[in-house]
Amino acid sequence: MGNSKYSGTVRRSDLEGGAWTLVSDQGVVYQLDGGGSDLLVDGVRAEVEGAIADQQMGIAMMGDILRVKGYRLLA
Repeated sequence: MGNSKYSGTVRRSDLEGGAWTLVSDQGVVYQLDGGGSDLLVDGVRAEVEGAIADQQMGIAMMGDILRVKGYRLLA
């Protein structure tokens, strides 16, 4: 599957050892796979470019896994 862009808010969950998620502006939750320390901050707004990992779930089971290829922080 090709890359797409998703805008939303980064959130940290402590379930199952912890996971970083992106809660999209449409309310869809994606588990982030990748990203730098400036992205992985609870409450940061960002536009993330990446691909959904087909038929794969993370240990946290918090939504589809979004493999981060790039991102930009939003004001």
